[in-house]
Amino acid sequence: MAIYRIVAIDARSRREGRDLRKVGFYDPIKNQTYSNVPAILYFLGKGAQPTGTVHDISKKAEVFTELRLNQTKFKFNQ
Repeated sequence: MAIYRIVAIDARSRREGRDLRKVGFYDPIKNQTYSNVPAILYFLGKGAQPTGTVHDISKKAEVFTELRLNQTKFKFNQ
């Protein structure tokens, strides 16, 4: 049974290196996803680049919709 962790890592570290923070998981068998949206938005705001797979999972979970909403709020509050 495969359950995949979604983590933020420093691009300068090895692929299997220590993660900065666990931000979710994906269970393809149950088609179940848990995303810590505030943590994901934080790392995306700092310039994190998701892999293709994580991008697809995040898109399904509407993380990018949340990111656009937060950016719009930020622009209006300036």
